[in-house]
Amino acid sequence: MSHVHVIGAGLAGLSAAIALTQAGHRVSLHEGGPAAGGRCRSYFDRALGCRIDNGNHLILSGNRAAMGYLDIIGARHLLGGPGVAMFPFLDIGTGERWTVSPDPGPVPWWVFRRETRVPGTKLLEYAQLLRLRGAGDTPVSEALDRRSELYRKLLEPLAVAALNTPPDAALARLLDTVVKETLMRGGRACVPLYPRVGLSETFIDPALAWLAARGGVLHVARRTTALRIADGKVAGFETTDGLIPVAPGEAVVLAVPAWIASGLLPWLTVPDAFEAIVNLHYSVDARPAGDAGQAGFLGLIGGLAEWIFIKPGIVSITISAANRLVDRSAEDLAAAVWQEMRVALDLPEPMPKVRVVKERRATFAATAAQEIRRPPARTPLSNLVLAGDWTSTGLPGTIEGAIRSGRAAADQLRLP
Repeated sequence: MSHVHVIGAGLAGLSAAIALTQAGHRVSLHEGGPAAGGRCRSYFDRALGCRIDNGNHLILSGNRAAMGYLDIIGARHLLGGPGVAMFPFLDIGTGERWTVSPDPGPVPWWVFRRETRVPGTKLLEYAQLLRLRGAGDTPVSEALDRRSELYRKLLEPLAVAALNTPPDAALARLLDTVVKETLMRGGRACVPLYPRVGLSETFIDPALAWLAARGGVLHVARRTTALRIADGKVAGFETTDGLIPVAPGEAVVLAVPAWIASGLLPWLTVPDAFEAIVNLHYSVDARPAGDAGQAGFLGLIGGLAEWIFIKPGIVSITISAANRLVDRSAEDLAAAVWQEMRVALDLPEPMPKVRVVKERRATFAATAAQEIRRPPARTPLSNLVLAGDWTSTGLPGTIEGAIRSGRAAADQLRLP
């Protein structure tokens, strides 16, 4: 059994720690922040008087790494959702509503039926999904037919949500990977899921409890400031708590954001362009009728808001690829989005208490230029590997990518 230090206790670090523990190794987690979770966490917001997630995350039943992670820590039951593949939408400009409901099996019978297709689309439009295969470095908007109703009403919102990058720059082959693992496998792989209570309660707290029960140790508020390297390996790392030595036979998983990794390893090439996500949390109890009420969320077309998540006492909105909005005042954003919420959910005029959360470097920009900067898990240092959704996973910066990166890092470590 070897001792492994995991620097960073976000999803990538926790995933690596779990895989290493399963392999029989002893794990210590070193987290720079006050709590584990990274960008996947919940906290109590004093202004709203309740717990909220730092961002909204929708996963799909076809996200096999995320499902496997939750199964290991015994937390799959903490996910909620409609139980079937359904994605309700509203065009905020025209008032048109529709729901995309892929058939359970891999044969997409729903596209052959006019009443189940996306409104205004023709059967041949769906063939454009095949263009993603072999698209190479082509942007999404060039690989697909941006003039089609299918693009505007389904494929563009899907691409922006999955890649968090404007479609005219987003890499089509990353979207292809997402589509192949979900939509192209049929409705059983497209059932939407989200935490019933919160991100921490679903993805983080059960993982920490699982690790603690098996001897794992978490140190929080322990920021790593430098790595000590000698003889081609990490010999120790400087932290705000002092030097942590890495003994012979021990190893390190560096599971921190890309910009922190490059600060610790100046020779490392990492993504250096990022896209923002803006989330707004309104303290209001919405009870929408129809498919939005059953699903617990609603996709919006033609406005600022993109996805609305509805929980008791809270309505949360996500706006992806939001670099264009991060310098806009929180007050202005909240007022503009609230008008869309009133229309979408039939809410009253007075705007309730709101929290606007701007994450400027939410994910790496999923472009061709950034894709070539994503490093593999293994490094030239014999006892150091990398984990993070920004590493070369073949996926965009998602929960699924983060979890896969952690397991890949654990697999790459050369341990006795």
